[in-house]
Amino acid sequence: MTTPLDDLLSLLDLEPLEVNIYRGRNRDVGSGRVFGGQVFAQALVAARRTVDEPREAHSVRGDFILPGDLAAPIVYFVDRLRDGSSFATRRVTAIQHGRAIFNLSASFHKVEDGLAHQFSMPEVPDPESLPSELSLIRAIADRIPERYRATWTQDRPIDFRPVHPIDPFRPDTRPPHRQLWFRAAGTMPDEVLLHQAVLAYASDYSLLTTALLPHGVSFRAPELQLASLDHSVWLHRPFRADEWLLYVMDSPLSAGARGFARGSIFTRAGELVASVAQEGLLRMRPAADTPP
Repeated sequence: MTTPLDDLLSLLDLEPLEVNIYRGRNRDVGSGRVFGGQVFAQALVAARRTVDEPREAHSVRGDFILPGDLAAPIVYFVDRLRDGSSFATRRVTAIQHGRAIFNLSASFHKVEDGLAHQFSMPEVPDPESLPSELSLIRAIADRIPERYRATWTQDRPIDFRPVHPIDPFRPDTRPPHRQLWFRAAGTMPDEVLLHQAVLAYASDYSLLTTALLPHGVSFRAPELQLASLDHSVWLHRPFRADEWLLYVMDSPLSAGARGFARGSIFTRAGELVASVAQEGLLRMRPAADTPP
């Protein structure tokens, strides 16, 4: 019997179609479109599959162009832009129905020693002392619209544990800061790429909605049009995605119908292993323009 984590790892196991061309499947997370973290992670996998040397991703940036269709597979075209002595650069275009829905640029670096410093991890409760977000959602299942209920309450491949939970339907107004623990819900193989891809997948979760916190607006508000525009991940050190990671997020500003958010990801031992940044559309539409 497969687990949700098995399904996620299978989703990241892209089908090679031709040299530099791969195909990926989709998983419905309840948004009605392809989850941005999925296409980002799959594009990263496609890029890394074309790097022959033992180099791992250190800088990955993606632009979301069109919403992804859950009913159609995604085809990834990889351009091998450069293979240098230390770095390799790739560009990936994700295609559905003959149109680009996403593009990604990624840089891969061989392992080197050098100067090292980092910010300290904030002090937060241990993940074992916190309820999982899934258990919190299941406790309010009667408030979830029926068409989303089964998807939102299904078992997940990643266990998220928010430090300060937020009611998704009645959010209070609070400063634009959020912290949550996460880890893969099971043991993963040792392949570095899989751990990077799972972190990339998880890094798109809850980040943009941090920009909604000062406004007390739910991501489900009918007058809100919310969409990721771009997403960047910098991978600093080795880590395991099946061990607890702390995601520390903040949103310095929202303006011009766009919100900006950033995040730092630490191991339980306090090592900063990844940094994240994202800009997204936060458009408040007049009531007459909102769907029923």
